Amino acid sequence: MRTYVATKNRGKLAELLAIFAGSPFALHTYEAYRDPVEGETSYVDNAALKADALRAQLHAVGIDAAVLADDSGLEVAALGGRPGVLSARYGGPDATWSERRHALLAETDATGSPDRSARFVSAIHVVLADGTVYRALGTIDGAIAHAERGDGGFSYDAIFALPDGRTFAELPPAEKNRVSHRARAAAAVIAALRTASCA
Repeated sequence: MRTYVATKNRGKLAELLAIFAGSPFALHTYEAYRDPVEGETSYVDNAALKADALRAQLHAVGIDAAVLADDSGLEVAALGGRPGVLSARYGGPDATWSERRHALLAETDATGSPDRSARFVSAIHVVLADGTVYRALGTIDGAIAHAERGDGGFSYDAIFALPDGRTFAELPPAEKNRVSHRARAAAAVIAALRTASCA
C-alpha cells in the first residue's frame, strides 16, 4: 500500500526504504512535509505526533493514504538514559551530528563511569488510510565506543558499538538493517499488519 514517511532525515529515510522493501508498505516521501514540535518524554508519543501531522498535511492537499513515522534515540547508562528522546536535539538546535557525537563522547568520558552500556530505541507508528493504527517499539543493546569508528550510517552510529565490538557505522548497511532497533520495530509492525490481514 502507498505509505508516506514523516521524515526529512535522509539517512533514516534510506534505512526505512531498505527495511520495508518487500513488505506491504510501499514507502514514498511528501516533499512538503513539515515537522511538528516534538515532546521531550516519549518516543511513542512523538512518532504518533509526526504521523498525525503528516496525515493532516496530506489531507489538506487531497491525498488519502497511509502514513508512517519513526522516533528514535540513544540512551546512555552513564548519563542516566540521556540523550534519549532528545537525541536529535542534543548539543543544541544548530549542532551538527559530528558535534553531537563528540559532545556525547566527552560527556560520557567525564562521568568517569566504567559502565559504557547504551541502547538505541525506535518507535514506529503507522496510520492506514482508514485510520487503523499499528505501532511498535524496537531496541538494541550495545555500548558507547571510546572513539568514532566507521564511515557508514548516520547520527550516533559511529560511536554505538555492538557486543562484537563493531560500531553501527562499521556494519554493511544490509547487516545493520537486519539487526537494528528500527528493523525490530518495523518487523513487529509488518507482522501485526499481516496477522490482521489474515484474520
